[in-house]
Amino acid sequence: MSIRKRLILSNIAMILIPVISLFLIEIIIGYILFVAFQGNMDEVSVSTFMQIRFTAIGGVLILTNGILTYYVSKSIIRPISKLSTAARRISEGDLEYSIKSDKKDELGELSNNFESMRLKLKEAEKAQEAYEKNRQELIAQISHDLKTPLTSIKGYVQGIQDGVANTPEKLEHYTETIYQTANDMNELIDELFLYSKLDLQEEKLQLEEVDLYAFFVDFIEEMSFFLEKKNGQANLSAKKTENYMVHADREKLRRVVLNIIQNSMKYMQEEPKKLQVSLENAENEVVVEIKDNGSGMDEADIPFIFDSFYRTDASRNSKTGGSGLGLSIVKKIIQAHGGTVWAKSKLNKGSSIYFTLKKAV
Repeated sequence: MSIRKRLILSNIAMILIPVISLFLIEIIIGYILFVAFQGNMDEVSVSTFMQIRFTAIGGVLILTNGILTYYVSKSIIRPISKLSTAARRISEGDLEYSIKSDKKDELGELSNNFESMRLKLKEAEKAQEAYEKNRQELIAQISHDLKTPLTSIKGYVQGIQDGVANTPEKLEHYTETIYQTANDMNELIDELFLYSKLDLQEEKLQLEEVDLYAFFVDFIEEMSFFLEKKNGQANLSAKKTENYMVHADREKLRRVVLNIIQNSMKYMQEEPKKLQVSLENAENEVVVEIKDNGSGMDEADIPFIFDSFYRTDASRNSKTGGSGLGLSIVKKIIQAHGGTVWAKSKLNKGSSIYFTLKKAV
């Protein structure tokens, strides 16, 4: 019952109960006067009965008002007191203090709203703790991935300074290694920069209508030289008659596909290395699958491959593991498009990366 209805009924009861009580008292007194005493009462007895009558009426009024006031105030003050206690404890950092209520009035609704706010604050606190933990891990991982190539560069430079590279061939090998290592570091920094911009939602999408069929035909043709060098090949599986128009940022989409392909190529030992791109129309989106014939992944690794710096190889070998940011960038770009990304894989049977893009209306 709402507080408004409770107050209205309380006020009505404060009027009705005394009135009904007054009638009952009059009936009882009338019975005593005219039935029990048969009207034979002296003046003193009548005066006494009149005093009792007024005392009873006063008592009824006081008792009625007292009980109703206590009941109404209790039903209001107790929840307010509980809310006040909860607000104090939560302000002190105690997010475990529950204030859930099964009352159906305004204060019950307020308590449940307060409880909902507490749960959201608790979730936010957990998210903040997870964010802080991820931040610390990120710093450690970045430090590791930058320190390793820097150590390599210092070692080769020291070798040149010490005269170890005493032939033109060795000198060329050392300088080429330094250049390649520095280039890898530059690519890592570029990926970190893009990842941070995507994470902070500072990378704006330039959306346009993109025909995915034409996009992948052109992309595979452009990638043919790179794939041939790696003894690989790619094919597109899609129905030419169907409409694969989506809203997408063309350059970001190229980055998504390139990251997936580069990630797949690192884990493909079969010859030739095969990539199969498939397009499928869903109700309001297009599903893209990029399948490889690589070594596949352990089922336990699949939920984590889109996390930043996650590598399925424990050794963190840069030859196979890369920076660990490629697929996490894929996830952030697809999510920025309003799509989803996921993976399926079996050991020694290859992997498939799926993502969706919204259809152009």
